[in-house]
Amino acid sequence: MSPIVYLIRYPSAGLLLVQLLGLLLYPWMEDTQTGRALFGAFGLLVLVLALHVVKRSPAHTWIAGLLAFLVLVLTLVDALLPGTLLKWLTATLEAAFYLYAAASLISYMNADERATTDEIYAVGATFTLLAWAFAYLYTVCQLLIPGSFGAQIEPQAARTWMELLFLSFTILSGVGLGDIVPLTPMARALVMLEEFAGVMYLALVVSRLIAMTVGRR
Repeated sequence: MSPIVYLIRYPSAGLLLVQLLGLLLYPWMEDTQTGRALFGAFGLLVLVLALHVVKRSPAHTWIAGLLAFLVLVLTLVDALLPGTLLKWLTATLEAAFYLYAAASLISYMNADERATTDEIYAVGATFTLLAWAFAYLYTVCQLLIPGSFGAQIEPQAARTWMELLFLSFTILSGVGLGDIVPLTPMARALVMLEEFAGVMYLALVVSRLIAMTVGRR
């Protein structure tokens, strides 16, 4: 089948592909105004794809739709009238949206006793959704408590989006901390929560799908 038909048939694969593509594109979008505009447009694409995936799960689609709508409105308002409060609210809602989308995909993967191809892709898509959600939580923490995260390069500077996303992937994957470290009690609490989420995701969700796949064979 053609790639477009394949992505329509397996929407979790499309979401995972776009999320991984974002990892390569985000570094080119942070330094210029045009890049930040493209970053916002790319974020809207991820929201739409995540909504489409949530529709296939047992979760309530209207909750994800409401969160996505609020994120869209606040993003547009922040583009016209930028301010710290709007950035804090937007990041909070984005974290809530990604956490809800991840929970919806976990419900989708646990809804039956067989591991389909789309559910296998959903494993990776859920991982990226969790990484994005905690990166936004770190953004909120940094906005509310400046100096929450330090690094070897420019230790006193606020961490960029890519640095916080890198920290989130590092923690969630269980490989440990990199050159970016939490400094305040709240930042360390969020890091511990993500460490716990990463371990439980592998132990309860991924291991179950692997067991079902092996058992079917």
